[in-house]
Amino acid sequence: MSAGFGPLLAAVTLLQSNGATMLPEWLADVLRLDGLGVAGTAIAALIGAFVIANVLLINAALAGPWAKRKIAAAFWGKLGPNRMGPGGTLIIVADALRMLSKELIVPEGADRPAWDIAPIIVAGSAMLGFAVIPFGKIGGVQVQLADPEIGLVLVFAIASVTSVGLVMGGYASKNKYSMLGSLRAVAQNIAYEIPLIVSAGSVVIFAGTLQLSGIVDAQTETLVSVGGFGIPAWYAFVNPFAFILFLTANLAEVGRNPFDIPEAPTEIVAGYQTEYSSVYFVLIYLGEFLHIFLGGALAAVVFLGGGAGPVLPGPVWLIVKMWAFFLFTQWARQTFPRVRIDQLIEIGWKGLLVLAFANLILTAVLVGFLEGDVEFAFASLQVITA
Repeated sequence: MSAGFGPLLAAVTLLQSNGATMLPEWLADVLRLDGLGVAGTAIAALIGAFVIANVLLINAALAGPWAKRKIAAAFWGKLGPNRMGPGGTLIIVADALRMLSKELIVPEGADRPAWDIAPIIVAGSAMLGFAVIPFGKIGGVQVQLADPEIGLVLVFAIASVTSVGLVMGGYASKNKYSMLGSLRAVAQNIAYEIPLIVSAGSVVIFAGTLQLSGIVDAQTETLVSVGGFGIPAWYAFVNPFAFILFLTANLAEVGRNPFDIPEAPTEIVAGYQTEYSSVYFVLIYLGEFLHIFLGGALAAVVFLGGGAGPVLPGPVWLIVKMWAFFLFTQWARQTFPRVRIDQLIEIGWKGLLVLAFANLILTAVLVGFLEGDVEFAFASLQVITA
């Protein structure tokens, strides 16, 4: 059990979370896998990942073919899907059969296997990001697969891998519109990834940790009580400016209006996904909605107390907050016009980036004075004046 089990042992050490019982540990105990040691914990982790993945896939299936159309129809004064099944919900099955039964057409001159791998990267990176998201607690069990100390950084790193898939798909398609879409995606992600991370960094200053479970635990206090009703110390209330910056940058990260220029059907057909069909298009389409839910989960964990909420279990509340972010993206899609590529870059670099750094430094000054660390506060002020 020496060298060959090194990576497995390292992975299992990530399952420790502030003394709480993690989902893989609980499954290993319930399924009597403890006797298998590290292998038993690894099997339990795979079972837990399978359950969480299927819950996410069900939500993405509801959001993509059905909810997206119903929401758009409500904005347009139409009915949306209403013929197939109750409320048109069987459109999900019909769409799945329709898309999967189509012929997979490979464009002439496509650079394979890059063209084949790109859709897997787009969908897989979104799914992998949920491995460290704390869904909340049920009883004494933390519904979370892993809780590394650098969890926040890890989620951003995993989510950014999507850009690699978009570039691969656009380049390998040998289509000028696809290539333009992939270049736009890279420019957009670079311009908005930094403000996204910096705005989340202001929360790290408050919480004092990059561990996602620690950030959630730091929001369990009551900020203020009004008439017997307590307002929770969620960072969306503590630092609302950072929350607004985070939501704006998150819209760009998930490619929703006014920042949907990597696809821009009226300009570049469908951008990086123009040449994809059948199961490959399904993977890209799935990855798009999984990334929206990942963005919503991250916003909930960092700013909205994670799975905190009355009566219902934590995981249910986190899913509710993810759907709230999804509804926000759909509202933005139907409300805001698409900006030009030059406007998008200018908003990111000259607007959001400056505001995010200003918020970060002012947060550091405030926390320094509140904690009594005057030297830290004055050092932050010197950065501002410089």
